[in-house]
Amino acid sequence: MQYKKIILNPKKEESVLRFHPWIFSGAINRAEGNPEEGDLVKVYDSKGNFLATGHCQIGSIAVRILSFKDVEIDPLFWKTRFEKAFLLRQQLGLAENPQNNTYRLIHGEGDGMPGLIVDIYAGTAVMQAHAPGMHIVRKELAEALVEVMGDRIRNVYYKSESTLPFKADLGAENEYLFGGQNVSPVALENGMKFNVDWIKGQKTGFFVDQRENRALLERYAKDKDVLNMFCYTGGFSCFAMRGGARSVHSVDSSSKAIMLTDENISLNFPEDDRHQSFTEDAFRYLEKIGGRYDLIILDPPAFAKHRNVLKNALQGYRKLNAVAFEKIRPGGLLFTFSCSQVVTKEQFRLAVFSAAAQSGRNVRIIHQLTQAADHPINIYHPEGEYIKGLVLAVD
Repeated sequence: MQYKKIILNPKKEESVLRFHPWIFSGAINRAEGNPEEGDLVKVYDSKGNFLATGHCQIGSIAVRILSFKDVEIDPLFWKTRFEKAFLLRQQLGLAENPQNNTYRLIHGEGDGMPGLIVDIYAGTAVMQAHAPGMHIVRKELAEALVEVMGDRIRNVYYKSESTLPFKADLGAENEYLFGGQNVSPVALENGMKFNVDWIKGQKTGFFVDQRENRALLERYAKDKDVLNMFCYTGGFSCFAMRGGARSVHSVDSSSKAIMLTDENISLNFPEDDRHQSFTEDAFRYLEKIGGRYDLIILDPPAFAKHRNVLKNALQGYRKLNAVAFEKIRPGGLLFTFSCSQVVTKEQFRLAVFSAAAQSGRNVRIIHQLTQAADHPINIYHPEGEYIKGLVLAVD
């Protein structure tokens, strides 16, 4: 294969030598061979020394590195990456577990495949590209995935219409790359059934990144009145129900989300009157609840997807948590999260601290949470730790 070249400015190779998987546009001196969006390129320092191979793209992140070794990026390369990722999920006890057929197989940089997400729902793999390079090789990726997974999957659904950079103008279409017949939407997470809508749902259809946090919530739910804000598909609500909650209320501004929540509650707890759902704005609902709940979950969508709205996002987290602190019963527990990648753990904790101080309540941290283990964080890429969570005891 003929690779095009990227040559860096002097002294701009330090981050690459520290194995960070991104090269920013400001580090580049010149390109040779006129590389286009998504092309494979080899990267060299200013003295001509090889540094890495990756996909180039337009934007501040100019190269996403696939390998720091001078190797061929071919079908065997992709197959090897999938094999390593699957082995890790086996070691985690997620793959081939009769109580769990829902997990993330590929988590971008965490699995050495930057710009690619693959989630497994029963016999369906949902593949999502966030970088043009991965979109271009999507069929090659699907073939490697099927070869590695064998009869463990029957379908590969590609869902990238809304995740690729719009400037790339790639004309991506959501479609089945493999299978597509007799597709069951029901998946298992720790023995709980969930309808997964990967065609119309958010992300790949379900937030598998909260699996371990949902299991933790189940341990604390017994005999509590639980409020699940921003409930989406009702994952936390289902585990609170199984944990023996006295009552569970699910709230989301989306009627589609409430419908999904109700379906999942019915799948697992038919004719159980402990659950109620409400289609309403989160802040409006919280303002009127009084001291009704002793366990509240705040898992909002990303308040900040870009650094230019970071200040507003932090104000949003402060406001949201302040209302929860004000309303929760004494002795209650608050599970609070941020999934905004640009918000650091320190910034999120400061926002929650400010909210606690504003409320005047006595608040203690009893758990510090992150994403599930099948969303591994490349140690050289701390940006990959996007979920920040706290479990707080509020007196």
